[in-house]
Amino acid sequence: MVYIDNLVAQEVLDSRGNPTVKATAVLSDGTVASAIVPSGASTGKKEALELRDGDERFFGKGVLKACENIEVAIADELVGLSPYNQAQIDNILKELDGTPNYSKLGANAVLGVSMAVARAAAKSLNLPLYRYLGGSNAIVLPTPMLNIINGGAHANNDVDIQEYMIMPIAFDDFKEALRAGAEIYQTLKKVLSEEGHSTALGDEGGFAPNFKNNIEPIEYILRATEQAGYKPGEEIKIALDAASSEFYKDGKYVLEGEGKEFTKEELVDFYASLVEKYPIASIEDGMAEDDWEGWKLLTQRLGDKIQLVGDDLFVTNKDILAEGIEKGVANAILIKPNQIGTVSQTMETVRLAQRNSYRTIMSHRSGESEDAFIADFAVALNTGQIKTGAPARGERTAKYNRLLEIERDLVFGEYIAKELFK
Repeated sequence: MVYIDNLVAQEVLDSRGNPTVKATAVLSDGTVASAIVPSGASTGKKEALELRDGDERFFGKGVLKACENIEVAIADELVGLSPYNQAQIDNILKELDGTPNYSKLGANAVLGVSMAVARAAAKSLNLPLYRYLGGSNAIVLPTPMLNIINGGAHANNDVDIQEYMIMPIAFDDFKEALRAGAEIYQTLKKVLSEEGHSTALGDEGGFAPNFKNNIEPIEYILRATEQAGYKPGEEIKIALDAASSEFYKDGKYVLEGEGKEFTKEELVDFYASLVEKYPIASIEDGMAEDDWEGWKLLTQRLGDKIQLVGDDLFVTNKDILAEGIEKGVANAILIKPNQIGTVSQTMETVRLAQRNSYRTIMSHRSGESEDAFIADFAVALNTGQIKTGAPARGERTAKYNRLLEIERDLVFGEYIAKELFK
């Protein structure tokens, strides 16, 4: 019988230069596998707790306590157990912590172990991770949502909307969709440079110049799309992550970059005008996480026209998602494992969404690493879409490159962009 022989943790750096947790699972058959936990900048208030040391090291952001929790408290419970029962492992982690948001052990400690054990189990069985977690039903390559202009909390510019993404929707396979995204990205760099804009990058690899307003980035993306030889609206759609909780103040939505202030009704009107004028397929966090009334208005207005994604709203939490389903708000959910804590809890949320016809989008965080776990996870769960940044910077391209590998392996796999957005 194969069992968990040891759990080891190490403090490593994420893509923003901040500490994060690397967990390693050692099995009795000699298998060794690791996982690195990402970290968000624009975070929902109801997310699972990321445990930080709070001392002088790394300005308080060290994770030595979370690492110690892995090697002592968690190892004491898991060493000797089979690695092949993910639900059991994750349930023990949840009970061991005993808090609603992993504030005792830290969600970064718990998720690191959950991911590392899953990866070790797959490796031990000589299975790719997506096949181990998804079984024979793991066949769908996700449509990429490539963040090519960064604003909000992801960039040091005057753009209020956090992410401007492109979605290649008219391609027969993932590799051609990714090629289109990369070519548009390179063309956008050329267009921005020719007009005197900075081509410095934001946290997720997108360009982060200053613009006159929050609409101008869309115009630049459309121009770059056409110059790259693609058709906006037919082959390429636009997706926005407003991250509106970041500019929701005292019941108003304040776009400081433009010097404008909106009521919830006016903000819905603003989005509706954008959808009317531009080929927008998806808006994420269009309303603030606590503004359920605003979400209801937005869903009533645009829910039958475009994808409305809850991120800060749902924080990958199946109970909050269930509330949203009951209230009829949004029609899609962003999936970030470190928002909820374990691999199994993430899977439960995805299944609830899919049973209720909510679209699911696997997502990275702004503080990422070379770990490509979510690429396999997206295929395992057939999420159909993935957000993992621009086609640039190693921590972003690691996910895209892993998906290219998976596509090569899945000779009979499906690519469903045309079905989702036709």
